[in-house]
Amino acid sequence: MTITMLEDRIDPDDSTPLHEQVAGLVRRAIADGEAGPDERLPPAKDLASVLGVNKHTVLRAMHILRDEGLVEFGRGAASRDRKAERGAVLRQVRDLVEFARRKGYRREDVIGMIEALPVSRYRWRCTAP
Repeated sequence: MTITMLEDRIDPDDSTPLHEQVAGLVRRAIADGEAGPDERLPPAKDLASVLGVNKHTVLRAMHILRDEGLVEFGRGAASRDRKAERGAVLRQVRDLVEFARRKGYRREDVIGMIEALPVSRYRWRCTAP
């Protein structure tokens, strides 16, 4: 992983918790294509050293990213999950359904709205699971 994200710094004066800032940097690196599917991420102690935070802060961020489906753990190392894009989309769908629920819409209403969208504007690329 080429980590240009590490050029960014964590801002200890920011009201955002440090682990959320770290998670945000890693999310951006993944979105920018710095970590490919199944690519190992740097060890937490290395990320912590470069970012100027505690190793446990990085580990907490990695657990958040794991829960979001963006990374997976194996043998003590985190790697980019090959299904990360699905996890990211699923998170957005859940957020959309929750937003719609708060506005008085049911899940079925949201599904109907999506199905009513003009298909020609949206190009879906199918990939094998």
